[in-house]
Amino acid sequence: MAKQIILAAHFPGVNNTTVWSDPAAGSQIEFDSFVHLARTAERGKFDFFFLAEGLRLREQRGLIHDLDVVGRPDTLTVLAGLAAVTTHLGLAGTLNATFHEPYELARQLATLDHLSGGRAAWNVVTSSGPFFGENFRRGGFLEYAQRYERAGEFIDTARELWDSWAELAPDRDRGLFADTGSFAHHGPQFGIEGRFGVPRSPQGHPVILQAGDSDGGRELAAAKADAVFSRHHELEDGRAFYRDVKSRLARHGRDPDSLKIIPGVSFVLGDTEADAQEKAHHIRRQQVSPQTAILLLEQLWNRDLSGYDAEGPLPVVDPDVSDESIIQGRAGMYPDRLATAAEWRARAEQKNLSIRELIIEVTGRQSFIGTPARVAAELNTYVQTDACDGFILVPHLTPGGLDDFVDTVVPLLQERGVLRTEYTTSTLRGHLGLA
Repeated sequence: MAKQIILAAHFPGVNNTTVWSDPAAGSQIEFDSFVHLARTAERGKFDFFFLAEGLRLREQRGLIHDLDVVGRPDTLTVLAGLAAVTTHLGLAGTLNATFHEPYELARQLATLDHLSGGRAAWNVVTSSGPFFGENFRRGGFLEYAQRYERAGEFIDTARELWDSWAELAPDRDRGLFADTGSFAHHGPQFGIEGRFGVPRSPQGHPVILQAGDSDGGRELAAAKADAVFSRHHELEDGRAFYRDVKSRLARHGRDPDSLKIIPGVSFVLGDTEADAQEKAHHIRRQQVSPQTAILLLEQLWNRDLSGYDAEGPLPVVDPDVSDESIIQGRAGMYPDRLATAAEWRARAEQKNLSIRELIIEVTGRQSFIGTPARVAAELNTYVQTDACDGFILVPHLTPGGLDDFVDTVVPLLQERGVLRTEYTTSTLRGHLGLA
């Protein structure tokens, strides 16, 4: 029997995938935009809606980053609002385990699970440096190993709180449920005890997603998560990641089907293959404006390059390899700046590329490009050959970027029998086939 494809809709927010200049682009913060994308996903019988989050606006050269000017609305507030305007779609939010506290977040997620009838999910992330911590009383940051220690114990503690209402044990003499909500957790990261105020939610535990790709992140996912938000969207790369993470489950006493691998992917659809390729080229030039090209080059060069022409050649000067970074609020992407710069120079020289043309080429492309039939076939190939269990789709437009996919690709997947035609379960765990 063919595997069923998991589909999620990523609200396109603060990243250079989102096209701001397109006439069809709408608000990134008005509630109607969130509603449009969520209802489109539910019309397509998607499993869940996915909302990313950042705890602070990124800065470059001491200024707010060009791609962050929209702001960052609170995740749980948006998802609670969407619970009222959807009926089956899962609601997943990215929430930080470095600065939140277990009781606070477990209570909020359990409440969302009740409000939505069992559709809540938590994408667990950690923070890598002091830039984010300045917004919080904790301040500073945790070292790499401690980040994952805290995140692992955070998940365990949240589950203890959710399980504190597992069984009602009435005290008949007093007419009270004596043990309900009682908890006591004392570990290296947290020492808390009391009573949890929210009854057991419809799906028991909100679904746990995890997005870390390092060895520590993969091990945390294998031990604790229900699904992994992966960045591995090339076929062979995806298969290697799938094998690695699934192989780690046995030592944690888990079945391979208990963890779903779901990469984030983008797509471009056209009436013909040539039409799709032309659209993809146009979209990439929209995504990488001259200003964005310089900003992205600065992230490797670690220098102020505002005086350079994006349509001109790469700088002759080498990158600054000091520890001080020109950008704040984004994890380091280039462990060897000089080696990467040499590769980029060789590519630019070989193909006679300007800065902007090079950045378009090296900073990614759309994952799936083609006619609806071709894209449906490729998505199915990935899932049936164990490159992943499904996809988190990241459209390039807000809020209508998913419309064509739902109208044209979804029916083809349904014809193949790999995507539901109607919801048959009411909770997100039910949709994903999780215990």
